[in-house]
Amino acid sequence: MGLRRRLLGVAAGLLLDRALGDPSTPWHPTAWFGTAMGRVEAVCWGDSRARGVGYCAVGVGLGLGAGAVLSRVPGGLAIAVWAAVGGRSLRSTGATIGALLVTGDLAAARAGLPALVGRDPSGLDASGAAAAVVESLAENAVDAVIAPVLWAVLAGAPGVLAHRAVNTMDAMVGHRTPRHERFGWASARLDDAAAWVPARVQAGLVALARPRSAAAMWAAIRRDAPAHPSPNAGVAEAAVAGALGIELGGPIAYGSRVEDRPLLGRGPRPGPGDIERARRLTDRTELVLLAVVLAGAAAAPSGRGGRRLHCRGRP
Repeated sequence: MGLRRRLLGVAAGLLLDRALGDPSTPWHPTAWFGTAMGRVEAVCWGDSRARGVGYCAVGVGLGLGAGAVLSRVPGGLAIAVWAAVGGRSLRSTGATIGALLVTGDLAAARAGLPALVGRDPSGLDASGAAAAVVESLAENAVDAVIAPVLWAVLAGAPGVLAHRAVNTMDAMVGHRTPRHERFGWASARLDDAAAWVPARVQAGLVALARPRSAAAMWAAIRRDAPAHPSPNAGVAEAAVAGALGIELGGPIAYGSRVEDRPLLGRGPRPGPGDIERARRLTDRTELVLLAVVLAGAAAAPSGRGGRRLHCRGRP
């Protein structure tokens, strides 16, 4: 597939997600993959990094294989991108929780938070719940939009579905729990590597989407992101905090375990209204990304035509 066709396929997948959202849950490929990898974990789990490397290799192989099959289907790249990208559902879930917080229904907002975040929402006040949503919008804009698009451009359907496999495995086993401290190491480190460039691309896209806040955004990234335990989430969250003029980070509870995250950005703590500001920012960031992909498709060689043959001899 030529570069122009690949870029157009990626753009079509993004537009499908914006128009239709995720495929229905029982038929979503990520749900199938998660079920399959749960069975793989049940068979091969062991408290060792080596076992985790094997688990990770199986998952990446499944993603590459599914992508290779889709590559042979007309429109397969657009379908793969649509299946891997989750921008519309991310923004929709964030907006729903934001609306509950605006109306003062903190209990319902807490109940909806596990769809976005892994932290314990039971002790969060309205500001803490708003911060959780904004941080999720920032981080998942990388994992669920920008990284899939970049991997699709780089390696087509196999690339985008392999990335989705890696990101899903990280969500399943990449947390530092007693069961997964060693077993999930390979999945977590591979996910960090796969999202390293996309997280920095996201910062550039945020600057393009909100140019008046670009200086504050870059300052927040340089000053605050290095202290974050994630090499990618710190950049994404600092970019959004700086662009919106708010402060993210701070202590986060995961059950009985509490992580004291660094503060990101300078400004007031988020309130319910900041969720809508963050949602609009992530939407504009995705639109900038779509515009860049389409501009690349317009500028790329069409791949049509062949090499001209210059014959010697008689005209």
